[in-house]
Amino acid sequence: MSSFAYRDGRLHAESVPLDRIARAVGTPVYVYSTAALENAYDGFAGALREAGLDPLICYALKANSNQAVIRTLAGRGAGADVVSEGELRRALAAGVPPEKTVFAGVGKTRAEMAVALDAGIYQFNVESLPELEALAQVAEGRGKRAPVAIRVNPDVDARTHSKITTGKSENKFGIDLDHVGRVVSRARELPAVEPLGLAVHIGSQLTELQPFRDAFSKLVGLYGEIRASGVPLSRLDLGGGLGVAYRGERAPSPQDYAQLVAEATAGLDAQLIFEPGRHLTAAAGVLLAQVIYVKHGLSRRFVVIDAAMNDIIRPSLYDAWHDVRTLREHAGDAPLSPADVVGPVCETGDTLAAQRQLPELAENDFLAIFSAGAYGAVMSSTYNSRLLVPEVMVSGDDWAVIRPRGDYEALIAVDRLPGWLEDGGPESGGRAPES
Repeated sequence: MSSFAYRDGRLHAESVPLDRIARAVGTPVYVYSTAALENAYDGFAGALREAGLDPLICYALKANSNQAVIRTLAGRGAGADVVSEGELRRALAAGVPPEKTVFAGVGKTRAEMAVALDAGIYQFNVESLPELEALAQVAEGRGKRAPVAIRVNPDVDARTHSKITTGKSENKFGIDLDHVGRVVSRARELPAVEPLGLAVHIGSQLTELQPFRDAFSKLVGLYGEIRASGVPLSRLDLGGGLGVAYRGERAPSPQDYAQLVAEATAGLDAQLIFEPGRHLTAAAGVLLAQVIYVKHGLSRRFVVIDAAMNDIIRPSLYDAWHDVRTLREHAGDAPLSPADVVGPVCETGDTLAAQRQLPELAENDFLAIFSAGAYGAVMSSTYNSRLLVPEVMVSGDDWAVIRPRGDYEALIAVDRLPGWLEDGGPESGGRAPES
């Protein structure tokens, strides 16, 4: 059952009418459902356990890194999958234990490695030989031993959008299958590195199980070969990527996914690690917006709203589909007609939904953009000097602002003028810098 549903003609998040939040906080605004987050996590974890698995589930913060979201999932038992020092610090601040934290990503800096080593994280997913060498040097310099899993690039087509596939040989991620053995051997030679496992992640928003099956088969086979050679591996990180239904897709169920994992890893002596992100948060969030104008062109109706591509970039970046609904439920026999839902940003690409069947709309009407809990707020920007969108979390009949809207003074104050521009402004003329 969805946490976002109509009651008495008004769209609710759990027990809170969304128009109440829109009027109190202003639009655009992201709204997240605590129940949806918890249900998604419990469903994913429960399916794995029912399949006889004992997983470590590390929530991928890149999907949504708000402290309230992280803490909600950590409260259900989630660890963290991070890809930057900032995400690591966010996870720790939200209460995720470092021993349940995995650090992934192709470009970890030495400074980031040092912070993660000092925190005592569970594992670094190493993606290249140069990274391994750098990590060994940083760990040795700090008198520590870095726990490592080697990320494998299995050359498997995830059959997802080209910009979010990560498991093909031409992608920047992971180490080619033929080179993994050499990297593991080198890791064993480095006293400040402890090679503990293998990792794989082939992409995001997978709506078929076969790519998982292909990747896991290659990974498990390689794991067995390396262990047979005398390397005592004990961990297998299977990544994330399980898709969600944005446009009626038949996304695999957690039960079907768990059964596949159980079959692929049967008899394997390994701690299994998973890194779900979108699967846990996408359906748990909506973006609320208000109609500014309805513009009728020669051939199209344009609904201009106060949310834009800087607030939710997925439609512009990935041609992504998000359902759009009115906060007031329209009558079943109300006439519908196509409309482009567009934002005020000065880009033709600022189209959030094209040719959607919508009822008649007027200035100040409210809309909800669905499945916006993943890669929405975290990818937002201040393009066109627009303020970052606030975020709200709902729990039952209670709600709270979990990130306030900024203000223009703070936005502008981030900039700093060089000395030759500070005094007198442009009319006084600038001072040439001293040579």
